[in-house]
Amino acid sequence: MDRRKFLTYMGSGTAALVAASSGIGVLAPKASAATANHLMDGQPNGKGKPFTAPFKPIGRTWENELVLPNGYNYNIIASYGDVINSKGEIFGDAADLTVYFPIDSLEGGNNSEEGLIWVNHEFPEPGNYMDMLGINKTTYKKENLAQYPELLKLQKEAVGGSVIHVKKEKDVWKLVKSDQYNRRVDGTTPIQLTGPAAGSSAVKGAKTVEGSLGNCSGGRTLWNTALSCEENTEYGDDYGWPNFTDEHYGWVMEVDPFNPDAPVRKHTALGRFAHENTAMGQTKDGRVVVYMGDDSRGEFFYKFVSEKKFNPSNREANFDILEKGTLYVANLSNQTWIALDYAKNEKLQNEFGSQAEVLTNARQAGRVVGATPLDRPEDVEIHPHDGSVFLALTNNSNHGNFHGQIIRFMPAEDDHASEKFTFEVFVAGGQQSGITCPDNLHFDSKGNLWVVEDFGATEDNVYAEYKNCGVFMIPTDGKNYGEPFQFASGPKGCEVTGPWLTPDERTLFLDVQHPDTWNPYPGQSFGRSCLVAVQGGPFK
Repeated sequence: MDRRKFLTYMGSGTAALVAASSGIGVLAPKASAATANHLMDGQPNGKGKPFTAPFKPIGRTWENELVLPNGYNYNIIASYGDVINSKGEIFGDAADLTVYFPIDSLEGGNNSEEGLIWVNHEFPEPGNYMDMLGINKTTYKKENLAQYPELLKLQKEAVGGSVIHVKKEKDVWKLVKSDQYNRRVDGTTPIQLTGPAAGSSAVKGAKTVEGSLGNCSGGRTLWNTALSCEENTEYGDDYGWPNFTDEHYGWVMEVDPFNPDAPVRKHTALGRFAHENTAMGQTKDGRVVVYMGDDSRGEFFYKFVSEKKFNPSNREANFDILEKGTLYVANLSNQTWIALDYAKNEKLQNEFGSQAEVLTNARQAGRVVGATPLDRPEDVEIHPHDGSVFLALTNNSNHGNFHGQIIRFMPAEDDHASEKFTFEVFVAGGQQSGITCPDNLHFDSKGNLWVVEDFGATEDNVYAEYKNCGVFMIPTDGKNYGEPFQFASGPKGCEVTGPWLTPDERTLFLDVQHPDTWNPYPGQSFGRSCLVAVQGGPFK
């Protein structure tokens, strides 16, 4: 029995053993003896037919290309700098999340050949823009950015996100240059704050803030809007943007792709930290749950449970559902969710002055109540069949966890409202599994988990044998439970991000982020981040 199966099927004290082996930290011996596999109606059990991948898996490569299995192809839909509407707004940089909305979504349709896509633009790349503007890099100092208005303008135009109309024509996905939908949210867009922190001293009294930045991953709501996650909060220091207020960033932003006139909002009830993404589900009593990871070493796993119930028959009735509820943080030692509720927690009352302060300083609040530090909790997704929750822990070189792992959580009583859970290691990164540094996750309809990686390999560092970042499909049941099959390899220097399948699962959307030289910007040598559509065969 190999190490993965040993950790999966051990009986007594499994949760504690799993945690200790995975760089999660030293946990108390309180961990339940019940393994995650014994819950959720016995699934998965590691039995059944061997999994047969619908494609011939590829191998690791240094090739400067988006490499796919035989029979599959891709086309680029939009790249950094492409004009998307008559206003002259451009597709932003550092493409990350993709969320596909069938064009008939609001009527309950599943059109898989025409729709809207929300794409995140995570960060600007000032060095590339300096090349474009002819600015001398050796004399430039970010503290003097205000003296370079064109450079500041390019940086603010590059971030946030894009709504684009896309359509499949003659088996090729194309950008539809339409003003009806296509638009940008960028570093200058006025954005409303909602929830307990809005207007409070914790956010310097702001009810509206300027722009969005650090948009990493996110998700789709049950009422067909996009959630975009601001991954970091201190970009003023990173880029030198003048008049920057840290507390206005690090939130979850909601955008209605179908209505350009709808206000863009940041929901403070979901807390402020380095948000990677959101995964939305429902509790047994009909409320909304949102799972979130804080992408930094030694940070925490969160969930938000709404006060209000989801209304499936009235879309607009759900527009305020993320404004009130309870934010929880995970303690893996006790296998419990701890409410970050100022009114009910004396420890929080001793440290903070209000619920607004708790939410604005969620990291500090998590430490106060005893949350479990984790190894860069990034993407989290809910299994479509059994409701288990998969969390990617990318890595933590501070204590030698270079390859990360994926943890599978099972809510008690099959209810996302429960304050109890159990968990297991689904995949441990490294030589045995063949994957490293798991980042974005996505499920297909069969319950296979699609995983993309986030690392930077050189020929002589710890990631050398893994070469370029890849895309993998991993079965979540059957005899090949937890065994990765590589589907794609990205060009040199890039992350492949934001996997998302169309409803018919004939197209897989991916982003190629910050390639070195692949897909070059016109007249420049640097590669452009872009959105691609992959087709040619089954994906499940």
